[in-house]
Amino acid sequence: VIPPPVIHIESYSEDSISFSLKMSTNIKVSGYVVNIYWTFDTHRQEKRTLVIEGEKSIQKVANLTAHTPYEISAWAKTELGDSPLSFVHVVTSGTRPASPSLKAKAINQTAVECSWTGPRNVVYGIFYATSFLELYRSPHNSTTSAHNMTVLVQRDEQYLFLV
Repeated sequence: VIPPPVIHIESYSEDSISFSLKMSTNIKVSGYVVNIYWTFDTHRQEKRTLVIEGEKSIQKVANLTAHTPYEISAWAKTELGDSPLSFVHVVTSGTRPASPSLKAKAINQTAVECSWTGPRNVVYGIFYATSFLELYRSPHNSTTSAHNMTVLVQRDEQYLFLV
């Protein structure tokens, strides 16, 4: 029986999490697959996947958001097959940034100018869809460090926007 890997949170800050991965077995490990999940504005679950080579590993994941719950799941790739999943939860330190205030204005039938307020030197995600279900499951999206973006849309559709 292949045991799940042990995920140990080494440290965390406002914008990063460091963790180690190891196996409590003599089975040869060729690497790990790690998923980091978090929820954006209660509407959209985000995920970042890391593929890590080797038996033991300490990883640092940066560019995270302050005071946000993250779930880290991992499994090991071994000579006998994949291990079961293991999970840990951690909340980054600090104060979560205030939600930006978004304004969306149609420029023409296929372009919408989105602008918002918020802190400088951060990356913003713009999510848009024609329904709440699509906005939650598979929105169109783009990122920028600016405070505005022109989004191209399909004509004769109504869109919902989040930033």
